[in-house]
Amino acid sequence: MGNVLELKTVNQLQEYNFFIPGYQRGYKWGEKEITELLNDISDFVPRLIDDTDDKTWYCLQPIIVKEKKDIIYEIIDGQQRLTTIYLILYYLNQDFVESRRDKLFQLHYETRNDSSEYLSRLDEDRVNKENIDYYYISNAYKVIAKWFDRKGSNFDKGEFRSKLKFNSKVIWYLSTETDSIAIFRRINIGKIPLTNAELIKALFLNSSNFPKNDNRLKLRQLEIATEWDNIESAMQDDKFWYFLCENKVTNNRIEFIFNLMHDSNDLTDRYSTFRFFVNKFNKKNRDALDDNWDEIKSYYQRFREWYEERDLYHKIGYLVSVGATDLKKLYMISDKIRKTEFKYHLDELIKNDLKEIDLDDLQYSDIKNVRKIMLLYNILTMLKSNKDNSFFPFHLYKNEKWDIEHITSVKDKIPEKNREEWLRDANAYIEIDTMKGESLASRIKKCDIDNDLEFKSLYEDIVDHFNSYLKKDDDIDNISNLTLLDSETNRGYKNAVFPFKRKTIIDRDKQGVFIPVCTKNVFLKYFSKYPPKISFWTQEDRDNYEKDLYDVLEPYLD
Repeated sequence: MGNVLELKTVNQLQEYNFFIPGYQRGYKWGEKEITELLNDISDFVPRLIDDTDDKTWYCLQPIIVKEKKDIIYEIIDGQQRLTTIYLILYYLNQDFVESRRDKLFQLHYETRNDSSEYLSRLDEDRVNKENIDYYYISNAYKVIAKWFDRKGSNFDKGEFRSKLKFNSKVIWYLSTETDSIAIFRRINIGKIPLTNAELIKALFLNSSNFPKNDNRLKLRQLEIATEWDNIESAMQDDKFWYFLCENKVTNNRIEFIFNLMHDSNDLTDRYSTFRFFVNKFNKKNRDALDDNWDEIKSYYQRFREWYEERDLYHKIGYLVSVGATDLKKLYMISDKIRKTEFKYHLDELIKNDLKEIDLDDLQYSDIKNVRKIMLLYNILTMLKSNKDNSFFPFHLYKNEKWDIEHITSVKDKIPEKNREEWLRDANAYIEIDTMKGESLASRIKKCDIDNDLEFKSLYEDIVDHFNSYLKKDDDIDNISNLTLLDSETNRGYKNAVFPFKRKTIIDRDKQGVFIPVCTKNVFLKYFSKYPPKISFWTQEDRDNYEKDLYDVLEPYLD
């Protein structure tokens, strides 16, 4: 909690001296990185921030340091950027007589005793090939000089210099940890950069917000830290997390709330969310800390309320899953109207999402809308039961790649592989005490599976047999022959005949695999009149299934 996080202009860095320890790699930036930095600063146009006298700034990414003594700081991370900034400032300084030049910050490499001296008298033609660090530094200096040369005599160096010094800021992260190498390893293993959440946490818990002699404020610091951890812990629950979003994030899930609050997120700036919060803290409001933290908690508490109320959970979860709502807008609306009105609003959003869908014409080929319909059908079926208190598992739906599958077999999905296994599975459900059954069983025994024509003929006759209780001219790709399944179960039965699919579903259900309620109803013959024809998906089953689907969805259909 003693770590300090703040923004510093490049001009403010010039009062410091920096030490680059031996465990760090040497300077390695090439033309690409240097040119991108120069272009970004040149292209940046500062503008006034609304309702303030402050201007926007260009963010130069974090520099992580540890204080050694006085104004000497050990660089833990960011030495490549810092060295490049030094080289640009040094080049710009050459336009002035020595007495009017800026005093630049000093850089000292632990492994190069004369590094400060070398950096203090750079020259385009001074290339030191014997020292690899100096070789890269001198090449970098030449890249900078050539970049300015290409800009020509009309280029305003003074404006560029001003933007670099006063409108460019680094994220200054002063660590109070004692083990520099441990900090370096943690940050640089896999080159994982600081996240917005880590920077914002440091902003809230910055020791400067909580004077040591004020016990009340120190307790407030501990309270915010505890509440932060509680929110992050709750959002690590996949059931809660995937109710809210689609992203497979594992760390710092609280950042999701920060990004919602910062609705003008700049995708080109990795730290735009952090800068948004810096601006919120800079409004010179003495209560900014509590106000900002209360706003974050308000988002979390509202989301938790939605998650724990079954009706809200399912309808909001559906809208999020199909991309039919903006969670920030939903939060803002819920803040302005009564809960009954909010529920009505959710119903209207669902209706609007379905308004272009005609169930009569919906086909397997329109997989996106079929998946949408089947998801809502399962959700509303669960909600319809007064005795069922279960919650639809959006985390499974999103992680297990649930898809749409035909209930009974279709002829155009002839197996290319595992033909022998497919025939064996089908044969187990063929009643051999009938003439047709005996004929199919005999042909299965004799079938040459490598003979495409012979296998195709037998395959189609077996499919016809198990579809014999369906109307001949009925559309097999219609919504009434489709259901929702997780991809693993779907792969498990490979367009098998209906009774084998049924056995697979029952076995998976026994193993504790979640089977969507409507899919379970189909294969448990929920839609059949007694006694059911267990091995067949009949026309009666199909008609009743379709009627139930229409009845459940009817309140939301145009």
